Amino acid sequence: MGCNCSKCTRELSSNNNKNRCKGCICDLLRELRKGTEVDVFLSGGQILEDVVFKRFDHNHCCAVFIDPTTERGSTLIVDCQRIDAIRIEAD
Repeated sequence: MGCNCSKCTRELSSNNNKNRCKGCICDLLRELRKGTEVDVFLSGGQILEDVVFKRFDHNHCCAVFIDPTTERGSTLIVDCQRIDAIRIEAD
């Protein structure tokens, strides 16, 4: 019989979410610092240039970026598993 305490339930849920979002890009986004400027290369060939990383949603495998070049700064939400590469802007 397994543990049903809230701590075990949270840890199990956290582990399932980590296993759900697979790939080196998803792993990178888990650790990427908020505010980092990047270029994102999508699986379909589109490139999102000079976007700013805002956060990574572990529950849905979504990376959230801000595009500061648009008038109001558009929010872009991308499935981490649909990203082929990320270029991190040099400091």
